[in-house]
Amino acid sequence: MKQLILGLGLLAATLISTSNAAEPPASAAAQSPAAQPPAAQSTPAPAKPGASPSAPASPATNPQVQVVTSVGNFTIELNAERAPLTVAQFLKYVDQGFYSGTIIHRAIANFVIQGGGFDATYKLKGSPAKVVNESGNGLTNQRGSVGLARPQEPHAGDVQFYVNLADNSALDPNQSRWGYAVFGKIVQGMDVVDRISTVPTGAKGPFKEDAPLQPVIIERIERVPTP
Repeated sequence: MKQLILGLGLLAATLISTSNAAEPPASAAAQSPAAQPPAAQSTPAPAKPGASPSAPASPATNPQVQVVTSVGNFTIELNAERAPLTVAQFLKYVDQGFYSGTIIHRAIANFVIQGGGFDATYKLKGSPAKVVNESGNGLTNQRGSVGLARPQEPHAGDVQFYVNLADNSALDPNQSRWGYAVFGKIVQGMDVVDRISTVPTGAKGPFKEDAPLQPVIIERIERVPTP
């Protein structure tokens, strides 16, 4: 039941109710704080949930990145054909070194791990740009897939990403609601992802639950050189 509620809600941790707390996405719709308005987009949003936005032609090859963490590494293959807008934004922040020193701030066994937006002091890092929701691209939230986290606003995803630890079809779009856009998959190191998902968790920083009690640091994310 917990997983279903989280799946149908929002991919992020629940805030402790304080006046000066940062505003990450909430873990369930009933608990979600008011999200900040998304930045203006140069690409128009899809007309309805599940629709795929128009985008420029994408590269034929799918780049890979390695996520280097304090407990091990894993490699993501990005799908630039199916999620060109999300992949382009993700790679922009990879190349800028944005992810260095961020953390995995959410770990739920058999559901997801999530990170990339908070530093080791549990503060939001910067004010990254928002990206149009590409959840209608045909990629599904199956085990090992990587998606873009967001608050309730469908086009408010930015840099936080998650890895599915199970087949989470409740995160996919349908005709009546937006889903969570999948833009890649784990091709190496899924055992590291599984290990992260089982670390002791609880209340930490602004989060009421599911935060690793011993921080899992993302030391850097770097492109894997093409052969």
